[in-house]
Amino acid sequence: MRVENCFFCGRPAWPSKGITFMRNDGKSFRFCRSKCHKNFKMKRNPRKLKWTKAYRKNAGKEMVVDSTLQFAARRNVPVRYDRELFAKTLKAMERISEIRARRERVFYKKRMAGKRARELAAARKLVDQNGHLLPRLRASTKKELEARAAETGVEVEDLEREELAKLRGSKKTRVFGREAIRQRVRTDGGVEEIPGSGEGHMQEDGHDWENDDDDDDDDDEMDTD
Repeated sequence: MRVENCFFCGRPAWPSKGITFMRNDGKSFRFCRSKCHKNFKMKRNPRKLKWTKAYRKNAGKEMVVDSTLQFAARRNVPVRYDRELFAKTLKAMERISEIRARRERVFYKKRMAGKRARELAAARKLVDQNGHLLPRLRASTKKELEARAAETGVEVEDLEREELAKLRGSKKTRVFGREAIRQRVRTDGGVEEIPGSGEGHMQEDGHDWENDDDDDDDDDEMDTD
């Protein structure tokens, strides 16, 4: 029983699973799922899609040149059945799979070597380019932190980092305008706020927009008369 690979993505297409497309010239195309079949019918290039084996091999993310990959090549050569040869072949397949897995792990470690350093370099470059967007401490605050660090023996950078974290946490969004809050005077001389009066009403520069709406309604009524 042979497990064929998907013509589009390269994944294994197991027997009785997937889709088989027969072209008019007699060539068969094996697909592991409907997603690959649809992309094939839309004439998309598998080398340009990141989830395919062709893209990963073209980008250098998988092994391409290795002796263990040659054993998976299909050979249309008839061989007479031999029990001993069959048993040796099964043992060789298991051994080759182990060797290939080990080599793939080594290949992955070599490919990912230095990734952390590259990410840190990119982050430092981003901070250097956009440093004007970061919050800054005042000169007086820096002097206070230096004096505190001299007394306590703590590094100044740690204190500055804590102070910046406090500034980011206490930062509030500014709201333009004010809510129109209604109040009424009680008989005992106190002031009471009317509940629900500030919902949906904005007051700016001491102007009452709600009264303007009432005036507009009165004008409309006068026009109809």
